[in-house]
Amino acid sequence: MSQTDITQADIRCISQDDAQYLISLIRTIPDFPKKGILFRDFMPVFADARGMQILIDALIKALPVDADQFDSIAGLEARGFLFGPAMAARLNKGFIAIRKAGKLPPPVHSCSYALEYGTATLEIEDCAVKPGERVLIVDDLIATGGSAAAACDLIKSVGGEIAGYSFVMELDGLNGRKALGDYPTSSLLQMPA
Repeated sequence: MSQTDITQADIRCISQDDAQYLISLIRTIPDFPKKGILFRDFMPVFADARGMQILIDALIKALPVDADQFDSIAGLEARGFLFGPAMAARLNKGFIAIRKAGKLPPPVHSCSYALEYGTATLEIEDCAVKPGERVLIVDDLIATGGSAAAACDLIKSVGGEIAGYSFVMELDGLNGRKALGDYPTSSLLQMPA
């Protein structure tokens, strides 16, 4: 399948040339990880110096809220770890790791959520978020919104406040934003599920 089904969303904040270059780096792999799924691989963006610079610049320009409205960035394992720290460093913010279960030393806080093929659990270190800390949640993809909503619940359970969400890609037709409520949300690219 060609990449022509990937369209710009909030990426309009960068030049058309840069947007098309970024889109050109994203591979579409049919039937991975299982039959009927179109996997969007944006890892080649990180192997390309220009692509990575465009991505970080675009994510910052498309923030769903002003940078002064959040104190830290929380990235979901694993791809949120690739660009979340770069965004945090550029914006002079801290970075919070939201990990899969069993990856952090205790004490941790946990939140489980449903997947289309089972359940998963996210964890955060007990001391990662200060009471009242305003957090922007970042991840590579929003599909159904389950993992992002679980991250929200997890941050709120330890006293944090959600400032908004920032995604690289958004799958159309799965209503993922609905699972996130009224929080400000941005995504750079949209594509069919």
